[in-house]
Amino acid sequence: MFDLNSEQQTAVNEARQSGHTVILMSENDRVLGLVSIADAIRPMAQSMIAKLNKLNINRTVLLTGDHEVTAKSISHQVGIKQYLSQLLPKDKQMKVKELQEQHGQIAMVGDGVNDAPALATANVGIAMGSAGTDTALETADIALMGDDLSKLPYTMKLSRKALNIIKQNIVFALTTKALTLLLVIPGWLTLWIAILADMGATLLVTLNALRLLKLKD
Repeated sequence: MFDLNSEQQTAVNEARQSGHTVILMSENDRVLGLVSIADAIRPMAQSMIAKLNKLNINRTVLLTGDHEVTAKSISHQVGIKQYLSQLLPKDKQMKVKELQEQHGQIAMVGDGVNDAPALATANVGIAMGSAGTDTALETADIALMGDDLSKLPYTMKLSRKALNIIKQNIVFALTTKALTLLLVIPGWLTLWIAILADMGATLLVTLNALRLLKLKD
């Protein structure tokens, strides 16, 4: 651990508060200087979080290996409600397990080797396609091939809509079959009615599924 003078410590704190990670350069335990680096926050990140909130996803958590001050700054800029900092890959995995125990279903978004264990543990792992590592892509359930975070809310909205339509189609199909079977009891079921019921159910669920094409981002 290096002993920093007041000027150096101030510079480190200011860099961290700006969302930067600080690297110290030293010689024989004497600090010669510092370099602050930071990943550029994607322009759509803040709007993406806002869209997720509109989808009733109100709990967003940042898992990062960066310093706490850096994590706090990034979370504040983007609009993330909670942050967990200075995490190793195994720590991220453990935190995902803890969040699952506390809140249930968890979706994890990541792009690096360090995120792979957490992606595998989450209920839904989402990797960044071209920017992500091969390990993250192989581990994740979903890959955003364009690396466009703005597609994440749309993906969730599309998934919810698809699930609702699947449930509706199951109800439609079972109801049609049940009504057809009821016609057997009084002897009213004819060949043409059976064909109409079968084709009608097929057309009904198909047309209902086509409503997904109208869903816009």
